[in-house]
Amino acid sequence: MAVSSRPALDRDLLRLLGDLLRLGSQVDQQIERAMKALRTRDLQLARQVAEVDERLDQLRYQLEQECVSTIAMQQPAATDLRRIIAIAHMTVELERMADHARGIATIALRLADEPLPLALTDAERMAEVARDMTRQALDAFVRMDAGLARRVAGLDDEIDALYRKALGAITERMRQDASCATAATYLLWVVHNLERVGDRATNLCERVIFAATGALGDYKPEKTGPVA
Repeated sequence: MAVSSRPALDRDLLRLLGDLLRLGSQVDQQIERAMKALRTRDLQLARQVAEVDERLDQLRYQLEQECVSTIAMQQPAATDLRRIIAIAHMTVELERMADHARGIATIALRLADEPLPLALTDAERMAEVARDMTRQALDAFVRMDAGLARRVAGLDDEIDALYRKALGAITERMRQDASCATAATYLLWVVHNLERVGDRATNLCERVIFAATGALGDYKPEKTGPVA
């Protein structure tokens, strides 16, 4: 049985972490671009989101394979093994978040020059909170800080509240003016995609908690104060 070298394992862990953070940064940019494309009706930017998403799909598979190879070659145990497993799961969540961003960009293309039936205020805030959750979840992973991860996961409550508010406003708009039903339906899909991004950011937090503590299952958000 091969015995792992601590320096070699540390190098592999550092490489995997760097790749995960780069993927997270690109996903964050994808969400920002998708929302900007929708807000400004920038069709070229919307197409760019779709092009980048194809590359992120490949990055996901590459990083997953790197995790498998590291486990096979280095045979890590305990916390090291949990960290690698967490990275593999977080990679999948991030790639799916990018898919939701692509969904928003696709809606921007379909709406084209059609006027939006409502302002994007709630959707913009949902995107802002979801992006913040994602960045802080990755920061918690770097720190292996389960407490921070629990507090960040609690931020999903704001996204859920905004989602319900947006659903009510959009359906009321459709009731008042049936001519905007198609565009309003697209907006429903926008906020649905953003709500799912928030859910996946919560999943990132759960994986941080697993890596740091070994505990799996539902988290218990800590809401005693603002997230640093």
